[in-house]
Amino acid sequence: MDLKALAAVFGTVFLAELGDKTQLATLLFAARNGVLAGGWVSQYVNTKVLARIAGAGFILIGAWTLWKA
Repeated sequence: MDLKALAAVFGTVFLAELGDKTQLATLLFAARNGVLAGGWVSQYVNTKVLARIAGAGFILIGAWTLWKA
């Protein structure tokens, strides 16, 4: 096995997956209790509203990406 090729493929896939939407969603859920601003927002805004805002954001990003392509 060529370790140089393996490292190149691993690095490419790793960089491509950094911006995965799942990671962003996990970050938003973790922010509810882990970050000062996230904790403050979660006290005043219903979690269903936050989920809908996040969903709308994902749809807008997808539409923008399709429009730019």
